Amino acid sequence: MWQLQNTLYVTMPEAYLRLEGETVCVMVEREKRLQVPLHHLGAIVCFGSVMLSPALLGRCMEEGRGVVWLERSGRFQARVEGPVSGNILLRQAQYRAADDAAKTIDLARAFLAGKLRNSRNVLLRGARDGQNDAERSIIVQNARLVAGHLRKLPYATDLDSLRGEEGNAARIYFQSMQYLIRLPFRGDFAFDVRSRRPPADPMNAMLSFLYAVLLHDCRSALEAVGLDPQLGFLHAVRPGRAALALDLLEEFRSVIADRLALTMVNRGQIQVSHFDKRDGGAVLLNEEGRKRVIAAYQERKQNMLTHRVLDQEVPVGLLPHVQARLLARYLRGDAPAYVPYLHK
Repeated sequence: MWQLQNTLYVTMPEAYLRLEGETVCVMVEREKRLQVPLHHLGAIVCFGSVMLSPALLGRCMEEGRGVVWLERSGRFQARVEGPVSGNILLRQAQYRAADDAAKTIDLARAFLAGKLRNSRNVLLRGARDGQNDAERSIIVQNARLVAGHLRKLPYATDLDSLRGEEGNAARIYFQSMQYLIRLPFRGDFAFDVRSRRPPADPMNAMLSFLYAVLLHDCRSALEAVGLDPQLGFLHAVRPGRAALALDLLEEFRSVIADRLALTMVNRGQIQVSHFDKRDGGAVLLNEEGRKRVIAAYQERKQNMLTHRVLDQEVPVGLLPHVQARLLARYLRGDAPAYVPYLHK
């Protein structure tokens, strides 16, 4: 049986969260807008200027419930958590693996293999749903190019080479995204190139937002298993950077975040009115836009799919937890290799 605890996303400006018995109350201008049982929540994610009472914050820390603050764009600001938990022996194994050049390359290659294969599958699915033969041909050709970079991964002997293959494949992949957007919506959601800081258009704004939310889930999964999310293998280690969470995120970008963004656009579930343009050219989701994307993301997390390694159905929301456990098994020496998540 799978248990998927909910994450409470608070997007209302100036909201105040307090503890009332065994429930969390969301107050806005002294009016109670929402009340949920505390034991139903696995984490609380706050966007912008959201405050928590000392009692609620203390209870979350005591029970190992993470509290995260993100900017309204989805960019990480801070995370508050209680005492470090997890098996110290597992973390020691992780640290030893990070000092082992061969294991570092093997894990970095596995994360990228998952990313590139899943990206290719997203393109092939888009080709099947293509709107004309010319566009289908372009998408299929680009999927073949991505597959070509995937086949080169076993021959890359250092991190720079691996990152080079990933960068070239990502460029081809994002060049194809414009053809995955249906014609009636391309005017408002034109996509030319991936832009991050700041997002330059609505599609980039939605992708950045979803990546930030998904990164939180990956970090939480690693911490739940007992791994150190700061020490990665593919991404360079820097102070304050959740490198291992970014490693794990690579496997899920295309099949969870990108597919959800494309689905919402192609179904008309999100419009250009759900974005605001800021000074300097930045485009960000507004409050209503964030609510819609988060609601769709939470619904997506409930969907079931078959995990190839486990050979059983798993909720999408638990995929990062499953992969974190498979990674822990490899680091402990209980599995001969780490197998990334491969989407059917």
